Amino acid sequence: MEHPVLLFDGVCNLCNNTVQFVIRHDPAGTVHFAALQSQIGQQLQQQHQLDPQRLDSLIFVDGGRAYTHSDAALRLARYLQRPWSFARVGLLVPRPIRNLVYRWIARNRYRWFGQTESCMLPTPQLRQRFLDQA
Repeated sequence: MEHPVLLFDGVCNLCNNTVQFVIRHDPAGTVHFAALQSQIGQQLQQQHQLDPQRLDSLIFVDGGRAYTHSDAALRLARYLQRPWSFARVGLLVPRPIRNLVYRWIARNRYRWFGQTESCMLPTPQLRQRFLDQA
């Protein structure tokens, strides 16, 4: 992929809010998006030998590698403007601890933040950043 891609659960309100956050804080428009449930989302998961039935993690594809769980969120921070880009220092925390917190939030995301019936529709200005909308 030419651009880094954030795969997200398209019906999760927390995930959709994360996409909106990235859009606001990635003024260069570097990061592109696709729902995990979309055809391209499933293709990327299979390409990186990830289970396309698991929707419990953001997946960040960058430089030919796929990152999941806390690694995905923290590596994504590289593309955000300051001060959000400093979140990368979280990579210094041992992965088992980071992922314990990540999985706890992921397990409860629908209960705490709700879910929608369908994936978000990007505005015409943002459409080129959504791979499954191209």
